[in-house]
Amino acid sequence: MTESEIRAIKTRQMDKLAEWREHLYREPELRELFLELTLRCNERCFHCGSRCESDAEVGMPAEKYLEVLSDVRDHFGTSKTRISITGGEPLMRRDFFEILGAAHEMGFAWGMTSNGTLITPAVARKLRETGMRTISISIDGLPETHDRLRGLPGGWKLAMAGIENLIAEGGFRHIQVTTVFNHGNIGELDALYEMFRDMDIDSWRVIGLEPIGRALMHPDLMLTAEDQKRLFDFIRSQRNEGMPVTYGCSHYLGLEYEREVRRWYFLCNAGRYVASVMANGDVGACLDIERRPETIQGNVYEDCFTDIWRNRFEIFRQPISRLSATCRDCEHEKYCAGGAAHSWDFDKNEQRICMKGILF
Repeated sequence: MTESEIRAIKTRQMDKLAEWREHLYREPELRELFLELTLRCNERCFHCGSRCESDAEVGMPAEKYLEVLSDVRDHFGTSKTRISITGGEPLMRRDFFEILGAAHEMGFAWGMTSNGTLITPAVARKLRETGMRTISISIDGLPETHDRLRGLPGGWKLAMAGIENLIAEGGFRHIQVTTVFNHGNIGELDALYEMFRDMDIDSWRVIGLEPIGRALMHPDLMLTAEDQKRLFDFIRSQRNEGMPVTYGCSHYLGLEYEREVRRWYFLCNAGRYVASVMANGDVGACLDIERRPETIQGNVYEDCFTDIWRNRFEIFRQPISRLSATCRDCEHEKYCAGGAAHSWDFDKNEQRICMKGILF
């Protein structure tokens, strides 16, 4: 197949996706609900979007999370809505298994994002017994780099042991490792690939440092244009070789790279497929989006989640590109629609990361 034929196929598919996005603005589908169980964490990652701390907010009482899950079960069912558990480090909650055991009994499929450091063999077994299907564990470099970036001496060793404990336990649908690359650790890309290639994981999710949370304090560590190109060329090359390397959902990448580095084309799911309940009860879209009055849609202490999902989220159910003349007038707006909401600057009404001029 020629390059022009491939580009024509991609264009037709992205045209259909653009039509589907317009449909989702009118008729959103709740496919993934993130529950932020706590903002407490035993690490202090320099790039943390939620600025988590060891003494941060514990999170809502268990019964409040279960109230939200009951609401979702009664109005949306459990077959189409996946529960994604995050934090902070979710396993720092003493009632973690109480909450997720109840979610499992309700019939929800659930997965988790974790730093892996608390996953002993006993914890791995309890995760399986309470129905965890998927997990993503962060490894952000070789041992010295990982520990420095995540602020926990010995954290790499603990996280790698956590991954091995999950593999040894078995019974999970998908074990993923996620690595956030910045200008300082991009040189470890190949070494990490060699390491993960020999592990019995299901995928390696490779993403770039995003200008959110604490990372905004480190502009010198943002990926350069050269770094970005290297990252995407690497992902594409390894996928062509059959290694399960994938890029995250962030950012429109242009015709050359779209569907080359992940399973499908760019679509920001915030408020269309995805909603979140935060540790204080606030309801929003993607948890990585800046938390401010216009992005917080309500609070489950005041309204039921279903009412919030069905009757609010207006800001996410129209193209974010409408806020910026630069995005509005761009020839790629049909497919990008302003890009990812999590990297949008709501003060300047512009996108902090645009791959135009870098990849295409």
